[in-house]
Amino acid sequence: MDVVSGEPLFSSRDKYDSGTGWPSFTRPLEPDNIQTHSDHKLFMTRTEVRSKKAGTHLGHLFDDGPAPTGMRYCLNSAALRFILVEELEKEGYGEYLALFQGEGKKE
Repeated sequence: MDVVSGEPLFSSRDKYDSGTGWPSFTRPLEPDNIQTHSDHKLFMTRTEVRSKKAGTHLGHLFDDGPAPTGMRYCLNSAALRFILVEELEKEGYGEYLALFQGEGKKE
């Protein structure tokens, strides 16, 4: 979730180890809750990822990720709030419980 607005953004179901040290995901949980913009800092062009509601800088999007999307959403963990599956209902995100049916504990 976005640490500022609480918008649902990404799921641990789409998280993978990219070897970068940053939390990385293949796709957003709620695509309508993110925006992308061109970022021309650091002498290169990158795609910046922001939360739609709060405009929070989340990280960057690269096209070197694994299947099925080939995308790598490389995010700043300080911009995210991770919620345990067991706490989704209590935190107001019960609609996402079905994504984790039959799985062990995850964030």
